[in-house]
Amino acid sequence: MKAFFYIGLIGLALYEFVRVYFIMPMPGSQQWDSLAFAYAFHSYRWIIRGMMIVFILIGAKKAFSTKRKVVPIGLILFSLTIYFLFNFRLSAEKMFLEPSQLSFSTQESTTLADSSLVIAVSTAHEAKAYPIRYIAYHHQVRDELAGKEIMVTYCSVCRSGRVFEPLVKGRSEKFRLVGMDHFNAMFEDQTTGSWWQQANGEAIIGPLKGESLPELESTQLTLAKFFSLYPSGQVMAADPNSLHQYDSLGKYEFGLSQSKLTGTDSLSWTEKSWVIGIRLGDKSKAYDWNDLLANQIIHDKMGDVPLVIVLFRDQQSFKAYLREENTQIMKILEGDLLVAGKDTLDFHGTNVRFGEQVLVPLLAYQEFWHSWRTFNPTTEVYKNN
Repeated sequence: MKAFFYIGLIGLALYEFVRVYFIMPMPGSQQWDSLAFAYAFHSYRWIIRGMMIVFILIGAKKAFSTKRKVVPIGLILFSLTIYFLFNFRLSAEKMFLEPSQLSFSTQESTTLADSSLVIAVSTAHEAKAYPIRYIAYHHQVRDELAGKEIMVTYCSVCRSGRVFEPLVKGRSEKFRLVGMDHFNAMFEDQTTGSWWQQANGEAIIGPLKGESLPELESTQLTLAKFFSLYPSGQVMAADPNSLHQYDSLGKYEFGLSQSKLTGTDSLSWTEKSWVIGIRLGDKSKAYDWNDLLANQIIHDKMGDVPLVIVLFRDQQSFKAYLREENTQIMKILEGDLLVAGKDTLDFHGTNVRFGEQVLVPLLAYQEFWHSWRTFNPTTEVYKNN
C-alpha cells in the first residue's frame, strides 16, 4: 500500500511538469506536434489530479508508519513545490500579466521616444497606438476603439502583432494566455476552453476548432509617424505594475535582444530573420526585411494582383498597398509623400490633390521568418533579381 503513496506524489509532480512542458518554450517542447496530447492533459487535469490524490490517501497511513518520516514529508513538500511553481509561477498567464490599469497619453504628455515602435489601429474618428515594448510583455491588451471591443495581441517569440475583435459567433468572449504552440502564443476562451492561435486568430483545438476571430487592420509605425498621421491620437501608457518587465524589452523592439527566443538575426532567411508577410486570399508571400531596407520600395505581384511595399524615411514604418498594373511608386518625398507618375499620394494611398484612392492599403506584418513559414506553410518567397 505504501507504493500508492509514492506513486501518487511522484505522479502528481510529473504530471504538473509535463502539462506545462508541452505548452511553454522549454527545450524540445515546441518542435513536436503535441497539441492534441497537451490539450487532453490540460482538459482532464482535475481528473488526473484527483486520481493522484486518491493514491496518496490510500498509501499515506502505511508510508507514515515508518520511523523515517522525513522521506514522505520531504516528498510531499517536493510535490507541493512543483505544483505551486507550475501553476502560480511558470504558467503563461502568471508570467505575462495583462495590464492592471489601461491608460493613454497624448502627443504632448507621452514620455516615450519618437522612435518607439507601435502597433496602430484607427477609425475615421479615433486612433490608438500600442507600444511593442509593452504589448510584447502583456501578450494581450483588451480595449475599445470607437465603441468597439478590440483585442490587441503580440507574441514576442514570433514577433507577430495582431488586432482582433474578441467575438465568437457574434458574441463577446474573454481569453486568457494559456501557453504556446510551435512558439506562437495561444489563448483559451472562457466559455468552451478552446485554444486559439495568435498568429491568425483561429481556434486550433477544442469545441470551437476552425472558428476565427475577425481581424482589424493594424499598422506597425514609429510613434513619431503615428502622431504625424493622427495628431489627436493616443498612445498606451505604461502599466505602473509592469515597469520592471518593460525594461528588458527596450532593445527587443529594434532587434537588439540577446535572448535565444526573442533575439534577431541580421542575416536574411534564417530562423530569426525579419520578413514582411502578406496574405491575399489563399496565397501568402514573404519579403526579406533587408531587401526592403536596401530598396525602400518593392513592386511585386501575388498571382495576378499587383502590390507595392514601402519603407518610409524613418526606416521602421512600413505599409503595403494594392496597386494598378501601371502604378509605380517612383520615390518618397519629405513628409513621406509618395510619387506615382504625376500623382502625389499620402500614407493612406490617397491622392493629396483630388482625394482619390490610388493605392488600397493591405495588411502586412513584420515577423520572424520561422513564424511566418510555420503558420503559412505554402508561402511564396520574394527574390529580388
